Amino acid sequence: MQKARAAQEKWTGAPAFILAADTVVALGRRILPKAENEAQVRACLKLLSGRRHQVMTAVALIAPSDSKEGGKLRTRIALTRVSMLRLTDAQIARYVESREGEGKAGGYAIQGRAEAFVKEISGSYSNVVGLPLSLTVSLLAGAGHG
Repeated sequence: MQKARAAQEKWTGAPAFILAADTVVALGRRILPKAENEAQVRACLKLLSGRRHQVMTAVALIAPSDSKEGGKLRTRIALTRVSMLRLTDAQIARYVESREGEGKAGGYAIQGRAEAFVKEISGSYSNVVGLPLSLTVSLLAGAGHG
């Protein structure tokens, strides 16, 4: 919500839809970091190994000020459950070396090599990638876009 409002304040062009999203990975009550380095990727994967976690993405949409919605903010949250296989130290090391998990919530990118680590997924795949597409399309339609 803050990202969308900040973008709205900075926008100087013609009236437009403003969309913002943030994704977190939760293991129980623990929110895993957006892994910024090899050590954080390794730590996240060790925690996720052999366990089920949740991926949550909050999506915020602000309708154009000149629309019938008049700048109204709409928000939704997508929840996806992901079960990981038990990972060996060698699998984790190879993944860390790829650097693919750096900059990713929970230290992995399901759309890449880490998809091989996924045992089961319940919910939106695109949510785990970072933007739940069906939820986003629904928000846009509800706000009068397309």
